[in-house]
Amino acid sequence: MIAPIMGVQDKSRELMTGSDFKGANLLIVGGAGFVGSNLAHILVEQGPEKLVIVDNLLSADTVNLPDHKAVDFRFGSITDDRILRDLPNDLDFAWHLSCYHGNQSSIADPIADHDNNTLTTLKLFERLKDIEGLKKVVYAAAGCAVAEKTYNDAEATKEDAPVSLHHDSPYSISKIIGELYGNYYFARHNLPIVKARFQNVYGPREILGAGRWRGTPHTVWRNVTPTFVFRSLMGEALPLDNAGNTSRDFIFVEDMARGLMACAARGETGEIYNLASGRETTIRELAETINRLTGNETPVELKPARDWDRSGRRFGDPSKAREKLGFEADVKIEDGLERTVAWTQDNLPEIKRCMRQHVAYLPEVRQYLGD
Repeated sequence: MIAPIMGVQDKSRELMTGSDFKGANLLIVGGAGFVGSNLAHILVEQGPEKLVIVDNLLSADTVNLPDHKAVDFRFGSITDDRILRDLPNDLDFAWHLSCYHGNQSSIADPIADHDNNTLTTLKLFERLKDIEGLKKVVYAAAGCAVAEKTYNDAEATKEDAPVSLHHDSPYSISKIIGELYGNYYFARHNLPIVKARFQNVYGPREILGAGRWRGTPHTVWRNVTPTFVFRSLMGEALPLDNAGNTSRDFIFVEDMARGLMACAARGETGEIYNLASGRETTIRELAETINRLTGNETPVELKPARDWDRSGRRFGDPSKAREKLGFEADVKIEDGLERTVAWTQDNLPEIKRCMRQHVAYLPEVRQYLGD
């Protein structure tokens, strides 16, 4: 069982004390995943009538699900016609958070990315357009899909930034297509869509190795933060692509969950909002902070840039979400990383259990399992 997350700040709960979701019927597609499960755990505290969670566990694990009477978990893909047909017709709010996890996995298998990123969005929106009384649908868009591709000084990416026709990965392409479908269903069918552009989310419940093998080592070594935290706890050298000079906008997962709730409660239909910290952190700074928190004295490993990644430096502009939604990321990266390290230490047995299922494909993980 996953250990509980400790240290939730009172300020981070301010947005969660309202009555927007009390007695409501809710849907999270991808609700067993990293962000979806954190959102689910917060939503059940609001007293919903029902929280339907749909997840095919492609990159997730049921250990993340809240143990709560309101939760109705349905295993399978949202592209499954049976699952779509059986969705409640009295939904109040829906969050579409499922995806084919990661740029590298999408590069390795663009068809799987299409099936789990693009087709999921189209079929879900087609089903939701027929639900009368639906107040809001929040779509997880991607800040990386619109950020300027630069290794020079970066400026905060605004919501109205131009969208390029040239992308680094099928994942990025599919996320833009999802926004386009959202715009179409809003204009044609008045689907109450709100688009939330994610930055680099980190924090508890991002489990290395969760889900099924997806054809690349990134099935286990997911995003940079959980990989660095785990490897740092193991006393390893943290690998810095492009010598760690790239930068990202890191936002703690509880802040992201609050932002997603704000989009549902106060977002204007048809609009898009950056859910961002607004702060630029280099990957080298991230590695050094994690090593300091874990006590890892092994020097970092400097490596060349990834051949597919042209997105050197980027961060989001949070001003629109602050002004229109009343949302602002509260958790500073040092505090968030400290909580992430503590959660990882507490949950190493579950993390290793998920890693173990991929030993046949990635023998290197055996060294961490004590076999």
